[in-house]
Amino acid sequence: MNALKTKIRRLNYKMKHDFLTVENIVLLLAIILCFVCTYQSIVSMSRNWELSERLTAEKRELELLSMEVEAAELENQYLASNEYQELIARRNLDKKLEGENMVVMPENSEAAKTKRQQVKTVENVKIYSNFEKWMMYLFPSY
Repeated sequence: MNALKTKIRRLNYKMKHDFLTVENIVLLLAIILCFVCTYQSIVSMSRNWELSERLTAEKRELELLSMEVEAAELENQYLASNEYQELIARRNLDKKLEGENMVVMPENSEAAKTKRQQVKTVENVKIYSNFEKWMMYLFPSY
């Protein structure tokens, strides 16, 4: 029993005089303070980065919306213009200006529709790659 009490007293003495000195306590507090400051700095930087990303996204969205508003305003100006109203009146109401004659054309026949499609399909046309086009441009004998 005395040996155990002696060991406890020695441990208590070592703790008080070797480990819990003022210098060791100040050093431990300084280390803890450094870790806390570093952690808070990292948290603050990550929050600032997230906020800047959100701000950038909001600015992009604002610019997109302002462009849409501008396009809608321009479209409203066009729809309110005399040229558009005249065009719609001519198209939908079959209106004409003084001195103009209206000619009503019949619908295209099937032969006319297929003729246009035949013109579009061209055969025996070689398609050159971009490299071949450059070579033909730079060296005409290629």
